Amino acid sequence: CSGFPLSIFFIVINEFCERFSYYGMRAVLVLYFKYFLHWDDNLATAIYHTFVALCYLTPILGAIIADSWLGKFKTIVSLSIVYTIGQAVLSVGSINDLSDHNRDGSPDNVTLHIALSMIGLILIALGTGGIKPCVSAFGGDQFEDDQEKQRSTFFSLFYLSINAGSLISTIVTPNLRATECGIHTKQRCYPLAFGVPAVLMAVALIVFVVGSRMYKKVKPQGNVMLQVCKCIGFAIKNRFRHRSKEFPKREHWLDWASEKYDKRLIAQTKMVLKVLFLYIPLPMFWALFDQQGSRWTLQATGMNGDFGIPVQPDQMQIVNPILIVIMVPVVDSFIYPLIKKCKINFTPLKKMTVGMFFASMAFVAAALLQVQIDKTYPVFPAAGQTQIRLMNLGSVPATVQFQPQLQSVDVAPKDATDYMIFKTSQLQSLNVTAGLLKKTQSLEGLLQGKRYTFAFQWSGKGIASNLIFDNVTSKPEEGKNLIRFINSYISTVNITLDGKAVALLPSLNASNYTTIAGGYQQHTINSTTPLSSCTVSSKKFGFGSAYTISINDCTQGTLNITYFEDIPPSSVHMAWQIPQYFLLTCGEVIFSVTGLEFSYSQAPSNMKSVLQAGWLLTVAVGNIIVLIVAGASKLSKQWAEYVLFAALLFAVCIIFAIMATFYTYVDPNEIEAKFDEQEKEDKKDQNDCEKEAETDSKM
Repeated sequence: CSGFPLSIFFIVINEFCERFSYYGMRAVLVLYFKYFLHWDDNLATAIYHTFVALCYLTPILGAIIADSWLGKFKTIVSLSIVYTIGQAVLSVGSINDLSDHNRDGSPDNVTLHIALSMIGLILIALGTGGIKPCVSAFGGDQFEDDQEKQRSTFFSLFYLSINAGSLISTIVTPNLRATECGIHTKQRCYPLAFGVPAVLMAVALIVFVVGSRMYKKVKPQGNVMLQVCKCIGFAIKNRFRHRSKEFPKREHWLDWASEKYDKRLIAQTKMVLKVLFLYIPLPMFWALFDQQGSRWTLQATGMNGDFGIPVQPDQMQIVNPILIVIMVPVVDSFIYPLIKKCKINFTPLKKMTVGMFFASMAFVAAALLQVQIDKTYPVFPAAGQTQIRLMNLGSVPATVQFQPQLQSVDVAPKDATDYMIFKTSQLQSLNVTAGLLKKTQSLEGLLQGKRYTFAFQWSGKGIASNLIFDNVTSKPEEGKNLIRFINSYISTVNITLDGKAVALLPSLNASNYTTIAGGYQQHTINSTTPLSSCTVSSKKFGFGSAYTISINDCTQGTLNITYFEDIPPSSVHMAWQIPQYFLLTCGEVIFSVTGLEFSYSQAPSNMKSVLQAGWLLTVAVGNIIVLIVAGASKLSKQWAEYVLFAALLFAVCIIFAIMATFYTYVDPNEIEAKFDEQEKEDKKDQNDCEKEAETDSKM
């Protein structure tokens, strides 16, 4: 078709579906750990990065299996089956009703869900990692030697399919997660968010198998990585055997492999090891880069996601692929040529150093943003402390004195104080004075680390009051809001919210908190008494807030209410994450693209797969670094962890810059040409010798 083998279209569609499956699942993974399995941020981050590390370790295994035993086609098919099963198991493990026998909305057997999830993720890591080095190479095998132009176009289409799958899935699966589904109780729809990627992976497998008869299947020819490893191993072993001073030193330690391996392989291995040595600092870049899907997604959960339509925290990851599509051509077509015109020698290693610096600055930006987010979080009581808020629901100003002589507070009508912190052991009672009336409320027996609201109301007969336990100990999750109602009316009221019954409240009693979706939609509040029924539309609550709504009285069918802010809504907008995404994407474009180009330019033609494996290994090690730092650091503030990572990468950036100054660029083609020429001369000499021997035998 237009000079292209028909088989490549099956491969491109397969890659699109597989990347949709992987990135769609990964986009919602950390929130699944946090909100469904109820892991804290550190554990969720640790397991997430363990999974990503495994995904980048298994490509080495996949390459060895394909090149040494099964071949690329059979490796892709067999591991895609494993991959599909893994996605299906993960989706089943996220079904809440699987173990929710008492139908209370929470799994009764969390261990079952964890076990299924971990089995699924291990199978996915084996599948996605195992086929990673095979699919693109298998596509390249479909072309003849004279189809270089078509092969180049294929790789462009292949890369486009990767980004398209990533982009679309990062939009779709967070929206699927945000919907509610369930048999008995409605929950965030993780089964659908994981189920759609599972279906796409099954489609990828089917499409790939359908094209089977059209593929050119190259037989396994042995894996060069194994040869390199054996060469290095023999050199070390041989050097150790001849460690005595009586044996003369050799120019390079790899020369000790010359007894068993030819000079070409040894020279090629030397070139590869020079580049791999430069890879040593690189994992630190990936340690920061891959936190987009963990720490940065968790950061977004505490922010305002209103962009005209609600944006989910895990959807902010879409900024990266969008910026890549924009910035790659801009950097290649404008930035690099401009630098060249300024006569600046911007070598590949210098580019990589600058890329690492940009990534470091991205985490400085993330730290500054986190400081602003932390300012919006409420302060909850620590151990040995209790918080009390005073709420005056009456029409007369009041003064409250905490005993024994702790604090005196004036409270205006229809108003409330902020939460005040006291040592629990010191609280005995409080005295309320409103007009000529007084009342004493005992405070003994209050719980440590908890919040209370003391609501009171003056009437001609006296001061009515109620000490209410506020059972909220953290900011609402996932940007949701909490609202409750308190009845300041003289008679019992029946309250409904959006047509659903909330509570039947006697005077001065409060309902439990009701969870509502985050955003700026309004809700209908209705209050019914034996004599009247009144309705009012609520205010827009935003994201992550908690409110107590006082039901006052009714005027011509309109309900009069008063809002008391228990927890302020998230005021820092998610758009403030864009600068850190921009800096990190700048770093990725300069670092990652240049790094791959540099590696390929410095590697012999038959050793490029070794460097590809080494490059993927740096990503795996980077994710392991996140595990170590997140687990070992005792930093209580998230912004401090961001600064730590930024400082570590900046230090590594300096080390890499120093290492780069000592690197000498080589031309592998030139070195290989010398070996080719030497081999020709050796072959010629051998032929001459054979002719001379033949002549001598005739004489």
